[in-house]
Amino acid sequence: MATGHEAATNAPNAGEYVVHHLTQLNTTGHAQSSIVDFSVLNVDTIFFSILTGIVGLYFMWRIARGATSGVPGRAQAALEILLEMVANQAKSIVHSEQSRRYVAPLALTVFVWVFLMNSMDFLPVDLLPMIWQKITGNPHAFLRVVPTADLNGTLGMSLGVLLLCFWYNVKVKGFGGWVHELFTAPFGNHPLLYLPNFLMQVIEFIAKTVSHGMRLFGNMYAGELVFLLIALMGAAFGGSALAGPLLWIGHVVAGTGWALFHIFIVTLQAFIFMMLTLVYIGQAHEGH
Repeated sequence: MATGHEAATNAPNAGEYVVHHLTQLNTTGHAQSSIVDFSVLNVDTIFFSILTGIVGLYFMWRIARGATSGVPGRAQAALEILLEMVANQAKSIVHSEQSRRYVAPLALTVFVWVFLMNSMDFLPVDLLPMIWQKITGNPHAFLRVVPTADLNGTLGMSLGVLLLCFWYNVKVKGFGGWVHELFTAPFGNHPLLYLPNFLMQVIEFIAKTVSHGMRLFGNMYAGELVFLLIALMGAAFGGSALAGPLLWIGHVVAGTGWALFHIFIVTLQAFIFMMLTLVYIGQAHEGH
């Protein structure tokens, strides 16, 4: 979230400011030439993904440890509501009770983890980057703090879901049964249709995985960009006698309004990612 004069002294112009904030801290120390580059590790995405995961596990552990059968506290009540919601969604999609013992906790983990990663967007856009620049002594050091605004991170999670789909396809149908389905569905069991069937299955898996990761990335990337543009409005405070104060007021109003609306986006995108995870794993339990 943009809350002050974040952009005032960090960049000579608006374009460079935005580009700098959208550049990852990676293993090369330089800006990437493409959005997805398998030869480079985005260190900031990995670090903040692990950090938010640890924070989520810690708070759920603390709430579970202090759970009581009597009147629950606010945290326990909120977690119980979340657990019930996830359990109901899992039950309606994954019909195998045995699978739900593992899939429902997975869905809960996905929701909480993605929600926390998305919520990093509420921090002032310059807060952690400025701290990192002071630590490194490099005023131009890169750092992005929203892991889900990095396509590498969201595609990595969607690939994890794809691997789980493969696992449940084999577990439920057997390896031979799944291979048979790959070559006989959706068009039918005929030698001339084996190749078209297999290609359609491959396309389906690719489309699900790419859209799963792209949807989350696109929404969070857009939200991050809007916060940067709002921060630039606040940086205009030192401008002309009239335009400067008006832009700063606009920065406060727009930043507050967008942050409030972004709460809905952050929660909705975590819910959608969780639901698609359940849907794809549920489809792995079913035959064509």
